[in-house]
Amino acid sequence: MLRDVFDEDAELYDRARPAYPAALVEALIGEAGLTPGTRVLEVGPGTGQLTVPLARAGCRITAVELGPSLAAVTRRNLRPFPDARVEVGAFEEWRPPPGRTFALSVCATAFHWIDPAVRVPRMTAALAPGGTLALVTTHHVAGGSREFFAEAQDCYERWDPATPPGLRASEEDDVASDTGELDVSDRLGPVRVRRFSREITYTTEAYLDVLRTYSGHRALPAPARDGLLACIAGLIDRRYGGSVTKRYLHELITARRVEPPTAPPGV
Repeated sequence: MLRDVFDEDAELYDRARPAYPAALVEALIGEAGLTPGTRVLEVGPGTGQLTVPLARAGCRITAVELGPSLAAVTRRNLRPFPDARVEVGAFEEWRPPPGRTFALSVCATAFHWIDPAVRVPRMTAALAPGGTLALVTTHHVAGGSREFFAEAQDCYERWDPATPPGLRASEEDDVASDTGELDVSDRLGPVRVRRFSREITYTTEAYLDVLRTYSGHRALPAPARDGLLACIAGLIDRRYGGSVTKRYLHELITARRVEPPTAPPGV
C-alpha cells in the first residue's frame, strides 16, 4: 500500500518534516484541557512531530504507528518522556487496554491513510465521555515563492505523467474544510475548525528532502523521480538563488464525545 512508503526512510522523514506550529499545539492543549498526566491517544505519529510537544506538556501518550522504522525513531525522540510510548501496528487492528480511555484522540496529517469505515468510530470509542477528537490537516497553498511553484509545474508535467496540466496551488480561502465524517457522527458534538498559516524557507537540498518524503514522489519509478528532483534542483539554483519558500495551511479540527440520544421508553 502507498501508506507503507513512509517507513522506507524514517531518518529522512524525521529530518525533513517540520514540527507543527506552536500556536496550533497550544490551541489543541487548551481545547482538550490537557494537563500533566492526561492520557492521549495519537494515531499515526510519524516520527513525533506532534507527539514530542504533547509529551513535553506532560501528557501520558500512547501512539500507534504503522511503520516499525518510524516507530523506532519516535521512541528515540521520546526518550526524555517516560510517560510516552509507541505501539507498532495498524490502527484498524489496534485495541486499547481494557478499561483505558483517553481525554484526547488525535491524528495529525495521517487521517486520510486510515480506513474510512472505522477511523472516526474507533478514535471516538477510545475517548472518555467529554473527551476530544482532534484532526490536524496540512495543505500546501499559494504563497511564498509563487513564481517558483508555477515554473516547477513544467518539471512535474515532464517527469510525472499523472500531473494535471497547469496545476496550481489553491488560495487559502478556497481550501474547504473536510468535516463531513465528524459532522454525521452521533457520538460527537459540534465541530470546530481553526486555521494556522506559516511559511518555511528551504535550501535546495532541504526542499528536495521534503519532496522525498511525499508518497507520490516516492511512488514514482526511480528514473522519473531522479529526473524530477534534478529538474527542480536546477530551477531553484539557477533562478531562485538556492532557496525557496513554501506556504502551509494547517487546520485543527475538533469535536467532543457525547452520548447518543436514547429512545423514549416504549419506542
